[in-house]
Amino acid sequence: METGRVRGMRVGIDVGGTFTDLIAHDPSGAIVRRKVPTTPRDPAAGALAAVATLLDAGVAADAIELVSHASTIGTNALLGQVHLELPRVAFVTTAGFRDVLEIGRQNRSAIYDLSVRRPPPLARREDRFVVNERRDADGSVRVPLDLREVDAIARAIAERGIRTVAIGLLHAHVNDAHELAIAQRLRELLPGIAVTTSAELVREFREYERFSTAVVNAALTPIVRGYLDRLLAGLRAAGIRAPLYVMRSDGGMSSLDVAARRPAASIESGPASGAIAAAFLGRALGLERVLSFDMGGTTAKAATIRGGAPEIATEFEAAGATHSGRAVRGSGYPVRFPFVDLAEVSAGGGTIAWLDRGGTLRVGPLSAGADPGPAAYGRGERPTVTDANVVLGRLNPRALLGGAFPIDAARARRAVETIAEIANGDATAAAAGILAIVDSDMAKVLRIVSVERGHDPRDFTLVAFGGGGPLHACAVAAEVGVRRIVIPAHPGLFSAYGLLAADVRVASSRSFVARADAAAWGALGTALDALASDGNEELAAQGVAEADRAFAREVDLRYVGQSFELTVPAGSLEATLDAFHLQHEARYGYAARDEAVEIVTARSIALGRTPKPQLVAGAPVHPAPPPHDALLETRAIWNGAELGATPVYARERLPRGTELVGPAVFEQYDATTYVAPGWRATIDPFENVLLEKEALAPPTTEDA
Repeated sequence: METGRVRGMRVGIDVGGTFTDLIAHDPSGAIVRRKVPTTPRDPAAGALAAVATLLDAGVAADAIELVSHASTIGTNALLGQVHLELPRVAFVTTAGFRDVLEIGRQNRSAIYDLSVRRPPPLARREDRFVVNERRDADGSVRVPLDLREVDAIARAIAERGIRTVAIGLLHAHVNDAHELAIAQRLRELLPGIAVTTSAELVREFREYERFSTAVVNAALTPIVRGYLDRLLAGLRAAGIRAPLYVMRSDGGMSSLDVAARRPAASIESGPASGAIAAAFLGRALGLERVLSFDMGGTTAKAATIRGGAPEIATEFEAAGATHSGRAVRGSGYPVRFPFVDLAEVSAGGGTIAWLDRGGTLRVGPLSAGADPGPAAYGRGERPTVTDANVVLGRLNPRALLGGAFPIDAARARRAVETIAEIANGDATAAAAGILAIVDSDMAKVLRIVSVERGHDPRDFTLVAFGGGGPLHACAVAAEVGVRRIVIPAHPGLFSAYGLLAADVRVASSRSFVARADAAAWGALGTALDALASDGNEELAAQGVAEADRAFAREVDLRYVGQSFELTVPAGSLEATLDAFHLQHEARYGYAARDEAVEIVTARSIALGRTPKPQLVAGAPVHPAPPPHDALLETRAIWNGAELGATPVYARERLPRGTELVGPAVFEQYDATTYVAPGWRATIDPFENVLLEKEALAPPTTEDA
């Protein structure tokens, strides 16, 4: 293919913990795939290295019209990754509220631990400054702002060498004039300083969450802006003039300028892109209910998709801990931005297996990451999930990435043997134990996003992707009762594919507290109109044509007396209340239809529609066994009970309509699929692998 002559190419780059994935798609439907090791010390270098391989393959720089990007640099910085040290942050707030960041909420990350400590505030106490201003809850001024106090604060900030500031004032979500005045004065006195105002990000009450979001944003701004500037400079140096867009945590895209100003909105950008890809594929296949399962090199993530869209939450804790896949409240920094409601567990290809002091086998949470990586990659020493798959024959013992990435099977076995004492020195049994534990851990996150959200996983199709998802899909699906799995055509690059399927998204919200009655509903409509107008202007500023804009309305509701709320689509009063009762019953097991309902927040989502990849179905074919030229070898592979001779096929040589019953292995450039015994695999018209659990045979008279 002479790709250099094709115009309108769209490129998605996803920086993961182990690999950086690139997928390029042109209007003809042709796809170019590249996978290179991530460079943890400088993620931009790995992204640019992937782009260089694309250009080396003959793609002309001027043929690229859009570059979409997802990265975990924000999360990595908050977690303290080396070379991503957070800058010193100043915080300016209303007198009397200096310690809100430290007081937080009453929740504790470890209820029974008397010595538990909250994560340290991102703004030190001595760097938190106060101004003697005050507004009432309706936004009216009780104590005017004295800018001479701001001048003194500016001098202190300059003396301390602080280059980024967050401003959070009481009731600024109603009237932010004082925040804007402080920001303007600081910019005048301190040229080049980065300033974040809380009301620009969050126009909702609950000052702790609003202040925390502002401080997180301020802390990340210098890091993310510098990273994006380096990435953009590298693209320009390569001759690529296309605009750069960045994935947000809610699965939408934003322009480079918006992403640099609001980095807190993109903290979970990498995981979100996979869920968007699963939603896109689910819509194409006509699937109403989908469980997204993404297993990469460091973590495994799951999300629920219904009606073609992933479920969205309105707040998360950045850099927080997880326990059995659940976020531990009070362990991170609250960020009041919408995000794809994911459950995540430290279970990836690089997750390290170890023995505790009692000699019990553990898997995770530590990961070998990209450096040194699994032992099988030639540098690591400790056993990982990838090494276990090599020992069990499920991963190619010679090379991955189509032969371009060597595998050291002997080194992988030696690593697993270091913990084989739990299996009387049997490395095969130890490796099987590693997989059993990690599969169980990953099944938990699927239950969290299904059963614990009020859904029956048996009603869903599992879309499994990532470098490790297709290897483990049958095991985790069987454990939660899912009987249908879809493995995308390019599973190891599927999150990058999601970057090409995402729309530009602007989420706007505003607190609107009132009883949910007819009088309030009219005023709510006016508030939603104003939010939609703001979203429309922001889409225009991000280059979205008017014909490509679409809008949705939502509202947060709760029963009077409750502390937290649920988000439902905003329609008529009756329809919205009914949707709230139904969602409350699904989530919590009951609906109090006779109780008064309260409006809490008005929300508007503005979408900028983008061109999507075209999935073209092939000609219908009759079921047929795999062709002879697709068989690569027969290898001894662990089938759950023993090592047995198992056929290994080249997936790209399996035509549409190919059908077989496991056990079998499909190898391709970006991933390996394991078809477990009892599962039937079919190559569908879109070249996805459809896996279906075969029904158990009814008992015979002899069985009875």
